[in-house]
Amino acid sequence: MLPTVILPGYLESADVYLPLQQSLTALGTPTTTVPLRKRDWLPTLGGRSMVPILRQLDRTVNAALADNHATQINLIGHSAGGWISRIYIGEIPYIIHGDVDETAKLWDAKSKVATLITLGTPHISGERWTKKNLDFVNDNYPGAMYPDVQYICVAGKSIYGAKKIGQWLAYSSYQQTCGEGNTWGDGITAIAAAHLDGAKNIIIEGVKHSPRSPGLWYGSPEILSQWVGYLV
Repeated sequence: MLPTVILPGYLESADVYLPLQQSLTALGTPTTTVPLRKRDWLPTLGGRSMVPILRQLDRTVNAALADNHATQINLIGHSAGGWISRIYIGEIPYIIHGDVDETAKLWDAKSKVATLITLGTPHISGERWTKKNLDFVNDNYPGAMYPDVQYICVAGKSIYGAKKIGQWLAYSSYQQTCGEGNTWGDGITAIAAAHLDGAKNIIIEGVKHSPRSPGLWYGSPEILSQWVGYLV
């Protein structure tokens, strides 16, 4: 199997993905997590540039390729890591924030990525602080844009959004991402936001959004079998 790189979700650190990394490695795909710390996300707050994350992603991908004498990887993006991965794959220079120019070369990596798996990624959002970045992604790379990349989009179905105790957070989060609060999702990302046109779209019952969530999440050993088969 090809090596695999995991890109953490927004404000997450690499350490919480260690169990998933170890599980995937044991299954035969040498796996590395982009070595992010929570403070590495601070420059991106308020809808600012994702260039600091792209730099670390690119370094990790190139190291995985070299270490495993490979020409391609599998890329797993959890939560925001999924749409940041779409920036990385895409060929259009990500210079919308003015912090880098076209020589940065932190994009156009589609030839390095055989499979992109997104876990609970909000591919659409009405949140004002993510609008600029997500508009760039979806305007330039709608759906499963590149036929040479296998897109797998995994959504969890564990919490129905409602204006009730225990369901308020889900309701609010779903409403901000897909515009509808009364719907199913993983507690943070609605199913409707987690899927892409043209991708292999999967719904997994009982899965919650975060590796820190109580119960099952996308990377739990009991859940892996429902999507790991798409790694190549």
